[in-house]
Amino acid sequence: MISLLQHHTFALPAFATSLIRIEQLDELNQVDWHTPFIILGEGSNTVFVDDFHGQIIQIANKGISVNETDVSYIIEASAGENWHNFVNYCVEQGMCGLENLALIPGTVGAAPVQNIGAYGVEVKDVITKVCGFNIVTGKQQVLTNEECKFAYRDSIFKHALLGKFIITSVEFELKKEWQANLSYGPLQSLQTPTAQQVMDEVIAIRSSKLPDPKLQPNSGSFFKNPIVSNVLAQSLLEKYPSMPSYFVSDKQIKLAAGWLIEQANLKGYKIGGVEVSEKQALVLINSDGAVNKDLLAMITHIQKAVLAKFGVALEHEVRLIAKSGETKVEAPTCHK
Repeated sequence: MISLLQHHTFALPAFATSLIRIEQLDELNQVDWHTPFIILGEGSNTVFVDDFHGQIIQIANKGISVNETDVSYIIEASAGENWHNFVNYCVEQGMCGLENLALIPGTVGAAPVQNIGAYGVEVKDVITKVCGFNIVTGKQQVLTNEECKFAYRDSIFKHALLGKFIITSVEFELKKEWQANLSYGPLQSLQTPTAQQVMDEVIAIRSSKLPDPKLQPNSGSFFKNPIVSNVLAQSLLEKYPSMPSYFVSDKQIKLAAGWLIEQANLKGYKIGGVEVSEKQALVLINSDGAVNKDLLAMITHIQKAVLAKFGVALEHEVRLIAKSGETKVEAPTCHK
């Protein structure tokens, strides 16, 4: 058995049968895929809420290559590269377009799975293809952007290819003709900024809101921003005119989960060793030797409180891993 305490940033006590670190792609051919497994990068979006009865496959391959066309930079990054370091590398090299996604924890390989997004940008906007190892066929496979079926915090890697595909590298296209994306409120104060200035501002904003997991164990934004019907959103806006809301379609509006949790008076709320961050209500912190039951109770409490106050069901964004694999704390769908 191997301790997983240092392998997920929420740092709950848990064990797995074994951990296999993949640094070269041919090592994937040596894995016994008949044994239950979980794919892991840096563990920033994964929480082990129980001992896992299987093997952890940690993707740790490295490497970045760049090709140019007249209009674009084509960049292929290995799945094990740290995401923020990769963003920083691109900006330093004058390859712009990822700066709004700076300081998001995790690896390059994890980015397409979640279709990570922040400050007006989603990674699907710049991904051209995802390369990986198909466990079923035992061969390398390349997926186009369209084949990845990207959606809000979602992709084919969470559905049809879950447990069947190991991302080994991601290809990005960054246009040479660049324009800053300042659609997110706090960025609008920037006047004709460089990509470096946008990245610096994003880092400053994120640092002011999100605790460093090395100092306060956490998994970043814990809940998805809920997408609700236009009818529900309008009724809530009549009652709460200052409620943040974002247009999705004529029928759907996205709400800010952090705002909903904060308005439910849950900032600083504690259950056992788990606390809702005072800085950002969307973040749960392992503040005092938390155990799995503390976290599961907190997730349920938040879901029930937000549903009772707003009629909105929250879904956790962070992966929860139990004995036999991924599990979910289902959001209640009706008032108790």
